[in-house]
Order: sequence, then structure tokens, then C-alpha cells
Amino acid sequence: MGWFKQLMGLEAPNASKSPSASDSLPVVGPLGLASGKQVTFDATLKLLLDGNSAVVIPGSQQVWALGVVDLGQSNWLSRCYMNDEDYWLQVHTSGDIVGQVESVILFNYLSYVTINSEAELRRLAGPESLIGLPTYTHNGVEYHREWGTEPGQTELVALSERVSNPEESYSVEHRSMLYARDTGLTDRREFLLFSVEEDAEGTISLSTSLGISLYTTDLNTF
Repeated sequence: MGWFKQLMGLEAPNASKSPSASDSLPVVGPLGLASGKQVTFDATLKLLLDGNSAVVIPGSQQVWALGVVDLGQSNWLSRCYMNDEDYWLQVHTSGDIVGQVESVILFNYLSYVTINSEAELRRLAGPESLIGLPTYTHNGVEYHREWGTEPGQTELVALSERVSNPEESYSVEHRSMLYARDTGLTDRREFLLFSVEEDAEGTISLSTSLGISLYTTDLNTF
């Protein structure tokens, strides 16, 4: 195994048992989301979130790629990556990939950093970082850890994503940590997601995203 998998405890999938990235990927995901589809957001969201969340609501967006994460126990995450790379949308469903919608979150990418060494990884997202502690402060705003019950730093959560776009299908291995806070708005929470990602070529990166809860009625797909 490479240094990344050794450090993070992530074993490479068994190629003889694991499906390829293109296997079982839906052409159309939940809420009618698919590559090439346009997504528009309720125009009142910007005004609603003003002063309550730093998440930026974009104009009309076109979906470029669709990613799927199998959470087990018939729960799925579908991730829609837009042509405008500042934005991506996550839909949690149960029962089936296109089953009951449990939650919708619009994310803004805050940063994306390529990691070139073990020391850099430990400093940015490993034991020497603040990621995984019970609280995390970003731009003066405090968020509370959603995953893990340890009083101190907890391990990042492993997620395996299969992604497909019009040009290719591939897999991405994630080690992630999610934080959240209440915005004061009904059923709208703000999320801070850190993800150490390793792609099929072995490139390792750390992405940081800020998200907001949406209702299914907040967006339209056509």
C-alpha cells in the first residue's frame, strides 16, 4: 500500500470483488439529476440566507458529472458536480439510489489543495490538524462535529465514490469529516465538509466545502 493508505488506514479495494466505476451507476439520479441537466434554484433563497449563511446560491447550473456513494443499509449519496466547479449538490436517498429523498445539500467549494507528502497530509488533515476535533472554527464561526463520539480527535470517515461524466467513469476514495451548525432558519443547517481524496491516478488532495440544507422545492431540474 502507498503512504496515504498506510497513514489513513484505507486499504485498496480488491479488484476481483469490487465493481468497476461504471457498474450500477444510474443514468438519471434522484430528483431527475443527470449529466447535461440544468438546475435552477429558488430566487428567494439568496434573500433568505442573507445574514444567516455564507453559502452562495448560484444561478442556473448544468450538471457535468454524477457521483454515487453507497453508505450501506440501502442508503445512498448522489453527488452532482456542476460545469461551474465552484458548486456541487448532494442528495441523500434511502431504499434505492433514486428512492426516498432524506436530505439535499448545496455545497460551495472553499478550497482544493493537492497534497504532496505525508508530512503535509498530517499537518493539513491528520493528527497535527484541527480536523476531527469536536468543534471547528471557520471564519470566526463555530461548527460541531457530526461524525464520531470521541472527546478528542476522531478518525476521518472512509467513503468510496463512483463518478461518471460524458467522457469517463472513475472511482475516488475519500476520508471525510462533517461539521454543522444551526442557522436559526427552520430545517436549514450549514455544513462544513473536509475530504481527503485519492483518485485513480493516485493524486491526493484536500477539499473544503461549505453547504446549506435545501428543500426539494428549492430547486428545479430540466
